[in-house]
Amino acid sequence: MPHFHRLLLSCLFALCSLLLGPGRAGAVDLVDLSTATIVVRPDPRPQGEKMAAQVLQEELEQRLGVRLPVSTTWPRDASTAIVIASGLQSGVGAEGFHLAVDRTGDRTVVRVTGVDGRGTLFGVGHLLRQLRWTPGRAGGLASGLPVDLDVTSAPAYAIRGHQLGYRQHSNTYDAWDEAAYDRYIRELALFGANSIENIPLQDPRVSPHFRVPRDEMNVAISRVCARYDLDYWIWTPADFDLADTARRAETLDTLEALFAKMPRLDAIFVPGGDPGHNAASLVLPYLADLGARVRKHHPRAKVWLSLQWFPAPQVDWIYEQINATALPWLGGLVAGPSSPPLAETRARLHPRYRLRDYPDVTHTVRAQYVVPDWDPAFNLTLGREPINPRPVFYADLHDRIASHSDGFITYSDGVNDDVNKAIWSRKGWAPESGARDILIEYARLFFGEAVAERAADGLLALEKNWEGPLATNGAVDGTLATWQRLEAEVPALQGQWRWQQALLRAYYDAYTRHRLLRETDIEQRANAVMLAAGSTGAAAAATRVRTLLAEADLPGPQEAWRRRITDLGAALFSSIGMQLDTPTYKASGTERGAVLDFLHYPLNNRWWLEDELLRVLALPDEPARVAALEALARWESPGPGSFYDDLGHVGRSPHVRKARVSGANPPELEDGPTPHFTWENDGRSRKRLSWQVSLRWPIALVYEQVDPAAEYLVRLNGNGDVRLRINGVPVQARHASTTLGDPKEYVVPADAVQSRRIVLTFDDIDESDRNWRQHSRLHEAWLVKRSARGAP
Repeated sequence: MPHFHRLLLSCLFALCSLLLGPGRAGAVDLVDLSTATIVVRPDPRPQGEKMAAQVLQEELEQRLGVRLPVSTTWPRDASTAIVIASGLQSGVGAEGFHLAVDRTGDRTVVRVTGVDGRGTLFGVGHLLRQLRWTPGRAGGLASGLPVDLDVTSAPAYAIRGHQLGYRQHSNTYDAWDEAAYDRYIRELALFGANSIENIPLQDPRVSPHFRVPRDEMNVAISRVCARYDLDYWIWTPADFDLADTARRAETLDTLEALFAKMPRLDAIFVPGGDPGHNAASLVLPYLADLGARVRKHHPRAKVWLSLQWFPAPQVDWIYEQINATALPWLGGLVAGPSSPPLAETRARLHPRYRLRDYPDVTHTVRAQYVVPDWDPAFNLTLGREPINPRPVFYADLHDRIASHSDGFITYSDGVNDDVNKAIWSRKGWAPESGARDILIEYARLFFGEAVAERAADGLLALEKNWEGPLATNGAVDGTLATWQRLEAEVPALQGQWRWQQALLRAYYDAYTRHRLLRETDIEQRANAVMLAAGSTGAAAAATRVRTLLAEADLPGPQEAWRRRITDLGAALFSSIGMQLDTPTYKASGTERGAVLDFLHYPLNNRWWLEDELLRVLALPDEPARVAALEALARWESPGPGSFYDDLGHVGRSPHVRKARVSGANPPELEDGPTPHFTWENDGRSRKRLSWQVSLRWPIALVYEQVDPAAEYLVRLNGNGDVRLRINGVPVQARHASTTLGDPKEYVVPADAVQSRRIVLTFDDIDESDRNWRQHSRLHEAWLVKRSARGAP
């Protein structure tokens, strides 16, 4: 072809691409499914295979707007057929599938062939995650499957599931009926989940949201699992004294009556503790009796045990008992929070038994996997159970710990952790999958192709919002801008609850950041007023401080964001049953996802200062009142050459040396202390903000800018005892105290000062005989420069 003709043809192709746009240009690479026929085998078929066809028909109708016909015979006039069958014989493992597009002439066949019934269902899940579609079918974008789709896949791990307990404790599930459970369990299966765990008895409270009595829903969830051919587990602790024979017999009778009603039950998980405090010698016989009861009604069901809270000698005894003889009722062990390490458990457990992980994906603080170095402003507002996409963290965690186990069923108390469930489900199927790739499939399935990559990046950005000090994290505003652009671009998604969740978090994070900046400025101005009390008088200064602190009650520049947050909270209650506050949506507690309750919680020390002002004004003389106000103002600013650390605050602890924390099981992956956030007065504590976050012990506090000619004091504020070393040498307190608010004081030895570098380290204290809430902790530290050495 002459060069001129080649150039002209290239120009024509480029012009066509511009005229057609990205959607139409890509249409040649897609198989249009809107006119396809779904071809299935005549019955009898495995249950999973039956549901695969139904799921495909319904999910395509939801996305493409057409209900495809289902036929047991080959369609004569259809140009496209989707064939669903099981019985794949190609060496693929259980639950695996082959999915491929075969285009011959003007006929296209999409084949979903499973190794077994479940394999066809998971193959349909993969098909739907690859489907290109647009919400509302707007914008003229093409829809369909990539023509080069050809995938053979089987899961890497046998157990891939999630706990969806129907109880008041939940922030979502208690508002569901059977249809809602069906929808959510189906969507989990589309990502490869094969197990669902319910909590049928624990937490006897009756939720105001229950649409169905609890005993009926326990059976209904079993029915849903049977419908999709998924394993049904129940979590049922022995949270009573097993030596009480009457109570023991009554519990076994109650459980057996439940077993008899369930159409499907595959496993019973009994935690060794949390809750429960029974000796192992009582637990194992109880499990044997439980196994005998359940196998009357479900012969293949197994009982599982976690070693949570058992002392080491009892753990040893359990291994002796279960390893010595095969116990037909025992499925294996579960590794939950406070269990022995996964690697140790796998090494000690006889290979006849399986090992299941029980990772917490729903909590952010006071949890198995806390957010490392979380800014306290988020703890005070979002709390323990917020919408919490952590895709990179959980993908990395799975990579490090999963190989010790046969799979997992996650701990969950609502759909706030939905992204994390998708990450675990896909990593359990294909560990090589990257977090972003999983998120693109997640966004494509639920939001459509046009925004899939940008929404995936938006979810990654939400995780990044929680890294480092909030005040200096300007990326938080960029994350909101991303989601605002997406929100405007795809109005058809405004009723989609996963979309609403991402929007709420983006608005909430940005609103919290700007409120933090505003209220920090207010406190700084209040401190300046207190420092001037000597000239204005204590009473006048206190009045002015109260007025300044009250400025936070006035609407700020981001008031529209606050209204959008509350609107999204209402939308999420309507769309999925999320309970984001206690007064309106009746969350089971302020710690249970009730983020709307804390939109106005002070992000400065307003409440503490208001209480301190009352104390100061009650002092007997004016000089004492002025001195007390000045002390309040200088709390975090001890003067030139002195230093202050809010030990648990990632942005206000410059001298603290601490490694990043994984919080992972096994514990050798946990490589440093992480801040602990207290929970008092339903999250409405009036204490100083620095008194609501602590470290057990910092690895070290290091001070480099030391004047060798000066004298220094160390002050440590916290609960309980401290065993301090200064430059490696143990020191005794000149003022000892175990009370928060009354700092301990230590004189820094002269040789440490003259070294020009002061390092504080801490010996551990054995407090294993106490509840963790009574453990010693540090909140604040000061290195105070007193004077030049030898000066009067």
